[in-house]
Amino acid sequence: MSSSGGNSSVVTAVIAAHDESANIHECIVSVRWAREVIVVENDSADDTIAVARTAGATVISPHFTTIGAARNQGIERAETEWILVLDADERCTPELAQEIEQTVHRTELVAFRIPRRNFFLGKEIRHGGWESDKPVRLFRRELRYNANMVHEHVDVPRGATIGEMKGSLLHYTYNSLDQYFEKFGRYSRWWAQQNYAKGRRAGPAMIFFRPPLRFIKMYLFRGGFLDGAHGLLLSCLAAASVMAKYARLWERSIRE
Repeated sequence: MSSSGGNSSVVTAVIAAHDESANIHECIVSVRWAREVIVVENDSADDTIAVARTAGATVISPHFTTIGAARNQGIERAETEWILVLDADERCTPELAQEIEQTVHRTELVAFRIPRRNFFLGKEIRHGGWESDKPVRLFRRELRYNANMVHEHVDVPRGATIGEMKGSLLHYTYNSLDQYFEKFGRYSRWWAQQNYAKGRRAGPAMIFFRPPLRFIKMYLFRGGFLDGAHGLLLSCLAAASVMAKYARLWERSIRE
């Protein structure tokens, strides 16, 4: 959505997307208040590009390396002072949009955290650690994401104060377990590759101890049991994810 007449917003929404035709329209609609919407598309095999353009977004398709790098490509195309980053499965609420527009015109801060209300298989997850999810998603356009393959984040200058929005993004993480396991394999592989490159190694003890510790922390200490069957399943999946990551790192370690 290129600049529209009369739109005084100083915010560009940047959305990274890969095979997100089911989500991208609603995501774009939720940020139509922004001056422009830029979708950074990554080798989609569905009609993500067509849907995004029909919804009014500008679509670019740079060579993919990491999510952070893809977002940086969109940031570099932005014409406004502020950047709002979303994933295709996220929605900006009207309340958050109003708060952002009121805040950016009168702040000296360079970045803001935005709480996320996370949904899993149709249910909002309020415990297990998901309730404290507050990534930096609103920031001045001179900032960039780091090069991490996983757990990428905005590089905020050391010592800078990071603000926090009261409004939330709605984050519809997985509508099916097929979606979860598709990302499960990719992210565990990227995590192992990234950490191996940093010099980390893993042994059998890590594979044995870390998964149950993750389950106990998430399900018991962080109250995952309060989310019922969804909380139990998420805690089990988190433990399985930890096992997969360290197993892949161990595999790389023994091939040295």
